[in-house]
Amino acid sequence: MMLIADSGSTKTSWGLVNTKNGSVETCQTSGINPLYQDEATIYRLLQQEFLTKFPDNVIVFFYGAGCINPQVNNSVVRALNRFFHPSRSYVDTDLMAAARSLCQKNEGIACILGTGSNSCYYNGREIVRHVSPLGYMLGDEGSGAVIGRKFMADLLKDQLPAHLGTRFFSAYPLTPHQIIEQVYKKPFPNRFLAQFTRFIHDNLHEKVLSDLVRNSFEEFFVRNIRQYPEAHQMPVHFTGSIAFHFEDLLRESAELQGFKVGLVTESPLTGLIRFHLHQ
Repeated sequence: MMLIADSGSTKTSWGLVNTKNGSVETCQTSGINPLYQDEATIYRLLQQEFLTKFPDNVIVFFYGAGCINPQVNNSVVRALNRFFHPSRSYVDTDLMAAARSLCQKNEGIACILGTGSNSCYYNGREIVRHVSPLGYMLGDEGSGAVIGRKFMADLLKDQLPAHLGTRFFSAYPLTPHQIIEQVYKKPFPNRFLAQFTRFIHDNLHEKVLSDLVRNSFEEFFVRNIRQYPEAHQMPVHFTGSIAFHFEDLLRESAELQGFKVGLVTESPLTGLIRFHLHQ
């Protein structure tokens, strides 16, 4: 049996795979990020939220945001070993999850557009080139957190039509003070900001919001994808909730910048399962 996990900042998708018949049982927990959560916190989250039964000899493949080096990854490994008692456990980046899911064993440009954003050139075996996303304060162009941050800044500075502000505060009973406190004083401000992309999506017929999303996607292509020479010769693949739900604007923005979008999936998990079953 294999247990494959794809973890972003907001949620973790798990797939328990029977390697004999290929059947899959899936579940979700909150996001796991070792940059913000220590071993004890991750272990406690698994105890509280992971409800699927699993065998003791399962092999765990965990791909996650924040899993950037062995020192950081060790907290995830220890928590996984304590909870699952696996025969083996592997931890790698969410970007490798995207590359393997979207490209399998072929070369390609693989990108993530979810709560955060990321990209790489993958040669079919490993990530060869990578433009650092820098997080939602310095980068993460095109991500849910950045789109949400830009929207919130426009909202609170009265840069949006009045009827949109009225509609927003009817849907989200928040005060400006509460919003600022969530962003500057509470954990996971990126998750908080990214949630407002649902409101943006529901009101995408408003030009000011479609322009906001389109401009953020164009920034992603200009500041990230242009740095991969291969991106001009091959499609650029995407996974993540933002890419999936705003696919039309993503493809439009890519074309405006001279790129072609290939695959767009909501989650890497299905492609990851296919990759590991064929290993």
